[in-house]
Formats: sequence, structure tokens, C-alpha cells
Amino acid sequence: MRTTRATVVLAALLAGALAGCGIEPSDVIDAGEPATGLKSDGQAPADVQLFFLASTGLRSAARSADRPATPQRAIDLLLTGPNAAERQRGLTTALPDLRGRVTVTSREGRLTVTMPADPEKLDQPALSQLVCTAANGQVPGGRPPEEVPVTVRGKDVEVGPLVCGGNNAYPHITPRSASPSAAP
Repeated sequence: MRTTRATVVLAALLAGALAGCGIEPSDVIDAGEPATGLKSDGQAPADVQLFFLASTGLRSAARSADRPATPQRAIDLLLTGPNAAERQRGLTTALPDLRGRVTVTSREGRLTVTMPADPEKLDQPALSQLVCTAANGQVPGGRPPEEVPVTVRGKDVEVGPLVCGGNNAYPHITPRSASPSAAP
């Protein structure tokens, strides 16, 4: 009888511990921007990646395009600003109103963005928007965006070459070949 009573008490304690384990239901917790990466089966790939400003820095926005997403087409779309869905996500632009045509030319896997303003007057987020958007277009030669040097030119001033590293533009550093005298 004593064993039965001990078993009942132990079972009651175990059931109480499991029932009150301290996990309570909660609301959805905002953890930042949605994950990016590979698309799941059945989703069409994004035609172009545009880079806009968010409260936490630059963020990419995948947008469908009606024609191939060349670097020029990507920049043209970027300059229209964020669409309604992108604005709803809190995306804006750091680019000023550029009066005049912005063109992108490609030569040997390198891009040049020519604008009607002095690129040295752009802040880092605005430069990064241009560089990362252009480099994520379909660059001739098929290089990944982080290997596409982009120079921004305007008003007889040139900035770069820069490369897109994640969501920001960084100076492009070309490794020097080791000189024969440097070898052991």
C-alpha cells in the first residue's frame, strides 16, 4: 500500500511539473528583415535586386522586371524609388533627386556608372545603393556581384572602383603579384 501511495504521489508531482513547465503562448516577435537566399520550389526567381535604405542599413529588394535585368535596367528601376510594397517594408532611398540621365557601361566585367552630379557629394548609403544595384544586374562575363568593380563618375570626378560586399560598397583592392625578389 505504501508503494502504491508513493507511486501516485510521484505521478502527481511529475504531471504537475510537466503541466507547469513555464512555457506560455506569446505573440509574434519582430526579429528584423526576412531571410534571403535560395527560392523554394515553385517560386520564380527574382529578375533584379535593388538596394534601398532601411532603418538598419541597406537592404535588397527583389523586384520583377519586364525585360532582362542588365545593370542599366537595374539602375533605372532603382532611380524610380521604392514601390508601395517596399515602402511598406520601411525602405527608402538615400539617393538625391538626380537631374539628368544616369548611365551604366560595361567593359571587361567592370562597370562605370555615370551620373549628372558629383559622386563625392553622395553619402556612403547612396554610393552603396548605386554600386550594389549595378553589380547585381546581369553583368557581362557572369562574375558574382562581389567581384564586379564599379566606378561612379560625374562632374569630372571619379569614385572607385568599388565592389559590393553584402549590402555595402567597399574599395576594390587588386592583389599585387608577388615580385621575384619577395620569394624566399
